[in-house]
Amino acid sequence: MNSAPLLELRGLSKRFGAVQALEGFDLDVQPGEFVTVVGPSGCGKSTLFNIVAGLDEPDAGGILRFKGRGCHARELLGQVSFMPQRDLLLPWRNVVDNAILANEIEGANRSQARAKALSMLPEFGLTGFENQYPHQLSGGMRQRVALMRTFLFERELMLLDEPFGALDALTRSMMQRWLLDVWQRHRRTILFITHDVDEAIFLGDRVVVMTARPGAVKLMREVNLPRPRAPELLTSPEFTAIKREVLDAIEEEAMKSFLTGTAAAP
Repeated sequence: MNSAPLLELRGLSKRFGAVQALEGFDLDVQPGEFVTVVGPSGCGKSTLFNIVAGLDEPDAGGILRFKGRGCHARELLGQVSFMPQRDLLLPWRNVVDNAILANEIEGANRSQARAKALSMLPEFGLTGFENQYPHQLSGGMRQRVALMRTFLFERELMLLDEPFGALDALTRSMMQRWLLDVWQRHRRTILFITHDVDEAIFLGDRVVVMTARPGAVKLMREVNLPRPRAPELLTSPEFTAIKREVLDAIEEEAMKSFLTGTAAAP
C-alpha cells in the first residue's frame, strides 16, 4: 500500500505501577486495511486498544499520529469506533435503538439515525428483528447488533476486541465470513484482537504477533491470500504455512511468559 498510514504508533509504552504492560510498540495501519493482533495471554492487547480508543494515555515517549497529525491518545476519544468483547446492549432498548445509541449520544437526529439503521438491517442479517430486545436474540445476533452500532458510528478506524470470542465454533465461522463481506463493501480500517490464530489469518491483511509482557511486536506477517476468502482456504498449504509461522512465534512468547511468571497483565 502506497498511501500514508491512517494510524502510526511509535515507541508506545504503558506502565501500571510495577507492571510494564507495553514497551516500544510500533505499528502503522493503512487506510482500508484489516490488521489482526494475536499474542500470549497478558501481553497487553487490551491496553493497546484502550490507548488507541482514547480511553487511556501512554507514558512519556509514546508517539501517536492519526490521519497524518500528531496527537495525544485522549484526542482519539470519539474519533474511532470501538467494540469491546461484550456486546453491551442495553436491555431496555430494541435492536434499532441499541444500534443508534452512539449516534444519539453524539447528538444525531434520532429519526434520521433510525431510518439509516432500518436501511442497514438486511446487510446485518437483522430484517424482521428491529423491534426485538437483547434477551430475545441469539449470541450471534447480539454481536451483529453491536457491530451494526459500530459501523453506524461512522469512523475510519474500527477497533474490534475479540467480538466473536464467546460464540460457538459454527456461529463464529459464519460471523467471520459475514464480517469480511461487510468490510469489503464498506472498506473501513479495522484493528482486530483475537486469541484464535485461524481467525487472525482468515480475516487479516496482516497478522501482528505481540511479545510476552511487556508487549511489543514479535512478528509482522503479511497474509497474501486471495480475497474473497472461502472456508476451504483454512486447509490450504499456503494457509497452513502461515499458521505454523504465527503459532511458532506465539508459542515462543507464551513459554517465555510462563517461565518468567508474566502471564497476567492489565
